[in-house]
Amino acid sequence: MAESGRENDGGQGRKLYWAAMVAILLGMTALYQAVVRNDGGMRLQQGEHGEILVILERKRNGHFSAEGAINGHPVVFLVDTGATDVAVSERMARSMGLVFGPQIVISTAAGQVRGWITRLDSVQVGALLMRDVRATITPSLGREALLGMSFLRHYSIVQEGDTLVIASRGENTP
Repeated sequence: MAESGRENDGGQGRKLYWAAMVAILLGMTALYQAVVRNDGGMRLQQGEHGEILVILERKRNGHFSAEGAINGHPVVFLVDTGATDVAVSERMARSMGLVFGPQIVISTAAGQVRGWITRLDSVQVGALLMRDVRATITPSLGREALLGMSFLRHYSIVQEGDTLVIASRGENTP
């Protein structure tokens, strides 16, 4: 009789072991989801009055980024409402064949740098498209282009919490 009690205890021990393992796995999954859940994102939507909405979710680094194109070349934009113009790196400008216009001094968060003025035939973010957009070429930029006010000023921009909405002003006309 004592042996059957031990068998029962062993069965209970195994059940507790597996229950603990499942709980640990669920906890680790929840932790993983919490860490990687907010890596930004972009979706498109049409508003009730025909406006096109580009809806961006804040990335873990605190920034909003959007997929788009400059003169048909795919780029990732970092949304920067503090930037006067759309800005691209010198390397990106050369790879796109952009014209380097007059040289200017650009004030950045890191100080002043020399850059160039240029015009972009087109800038597209999601379904929003602008033609003949002023831009600057900045040697110190990285892989992302800055989506500055020379593009954004033509649209409605609303930020609520971790969401930024860039919207056309009806029928996709800025």
